Amino acid sequence: MLDLELLRSFVSVVDAGGFTRAGERVHRTQSTVSQQIKRLEDDVGQPLLIRNGKDITPTEAGERLLSYARRLLALEEEARDVLSRPGNEGAVRLGVPEDFAAYRLAKLLGSFSRSHPGLRLDVRADQSLDLKHDLERGDLDLALFKRPVGEKGGIAVWPERVHWVTSKNHPIDAATGSVPLIGFPLGCLYRASAIRALESEGRPWHMAYSSSSLAGIQAAIAAGMGLGILSEMSIQADHRVLTAKEGFSPIDRTEVALVASPDASPATLRLAERLAEFCDTVHAKAA
Repeated sequence: MLDLELLRSFVSVVDAGGFTRAGERVHRTQSTVSQQIKRLEDDVGQPLLIRNGKDITPTEAGERLLSYARRLLALEEEARDVLSRPGNEGAVRLGVPEDFAAYRLAKLLGSFSRSHPGLRLDVRADQSLDLKHDLERGDLDLALFKRPVGEKGGIAVWPERVHWVTSKNHPIDAATGSVPLIGFPLGCLYRASAIRALESEGRPWHMAYSSSSLAGIQAAIAAGMGLGILSEMSIQADHRVLTAKEGFSPIDRTEVALVASPDASPATLRLAERLAEFCDTVHAKAA
């Protein structure tokens, strides 16, 4: 790793054109600056400066290093500036399912950010299984994810309403033959529930379309490429809900859990309170 103090002296020597004037800039003696340049040259394994009497110019390697040195020193200054600002609250890493990310959540997060100007929000939308694993690994501070009913843990839990869905304009006739399924890739809770439901009734199935994008799944269902399972908030106007009378019984119950890391910061817990209020409102409307 390059020593920033050595890089600072190197940049000063190049800019000042000599060791004495550089020493004045970095508040070091001429001999100290000279020793620092020697240490830096030893670190990189090649000469960085050409000494021609009182004239000092960078070698080819020195010219290449110079731009990197300036950028590294600028980044250090930026980092010090950010950390020294009053009210800096750090960052909260939040994970949410994609349907929640697209369901008015941006408005809530925007309001929270405005009330916490010193806080940085890192938000990631992903499959619930991946969000749960990332939270357990410490890669997230707070996560809203879907899980089977009855699992332990969490700040708050809400029952989820999900439905079999087909296209309103291009409905799939799944009364006979293999049922064409549309869903997220392997690991998705809905995909596993759909397959279990069909296999428990002895019905053949095949994956007709798989996508890691909720918008892609919604579009594929609307286009009549197959059937899928969607949460109530993800069902669109060009979808039609299938009923038990049509041979599609309710699937395994799921729930939405809000879970924080064991060492959650005060800012994380404040955001958790706002998310809990948001989810209370969403599920009250769905009831």
